[in-house]
Amino acid sequence: MSVFKFITSKPLWVNMLAGLALVVILVLLFFASLSWLTGYGKYEKVPSVIGQNRIAAQKMLEEKGFEVVVQDSVYIDTFAKQAVVRQLPDVDATVKQGRTIYLTINRSIPPQVEMPNLAGFSVKSAEMFLQSLGLKMGEISYKPDIARNSVLEQLMNDVPVKPGTKIPIGSVIDFVLGSGVGGDEINVPNLMGMTLAEARSYLSTMNINIGSVVPMGNIRDSSNAFIIRQMPEALTDSIGVSGYRVPNRIRQGQVMDVYISNTPPSRDSVQQKL
Repeated sequence: MSVFKFITSKPLWVNMLAGLALVVILVLLFFASLSWLTGYGKYEKVPSVIGQNRIAAQKMLEEKGFEVVVQDSVYIDTFAKQAVVRQLPDVDATVKQGRTIYLTINRSIPPQVEMPNLAGFSVKSAEMFLQSLGLKMGEISYKPDIARNSVLEQLMNDVPVKPGTKIPIGSVIDFVLGSGVGGDEINVPNLMGMTLAEARSYLSTMNINIGSVVPMGNIRDSSNAFIIRQMPEALTDSIGVSGYRVPNRIRQGQVMDVYISNTPPSRDSVQQKL
């Protein structure tokens, strides 16, 4: 006898009861297996993997039955390369087995930022600017300059770093600040006939700075242009007891203004300034 004939040979109410019993059995089996399917009642505490290498952290979590996804990467110079800096869920959170743990990893190569021009900033403002870019302030040194406590130079590894230079986040920047005008006076140096580059180098040994640079004519290359006039001048108009003109005096940290030209001054004009 076929199954179809067996079913149709029974009264309708018998088949309905059999069908209802089958549904009840299936429902009971579903709920009985639900805890097994969902892992109900099986929980784990999330271990801490902060600071561990990504591969070691992933292996540890997977051995405890967790899924692992690297969600993001950042750069923090106090962490090792490829170390875990954040995890979600947090440490000691109680979660079901098989839960996905999301990790944030420290980058191997730090991103770069452009070095700003901090000349003229106060040291506090300069430090805050560096921090906003992820840079650090290093050592501070001073040299005589009228701009007291203002940034004169910005250095990285003892080398001047120009504005716009790409440098790694976390780099340490040293500052040279102005200490104010020096107490001792010196004779005003004679810059006549020097190129502007030579004058800057010469004055730096005396902690005197070039102030205004006034071009006389169409200057092709200011660094190699010649100084034809300077303020203050090397000598005053006064004649001393020796019969020679009295030298002008200047303090360290003060500035000198110069006038430059493509052609050097005549020898006579230079000698008149001596």
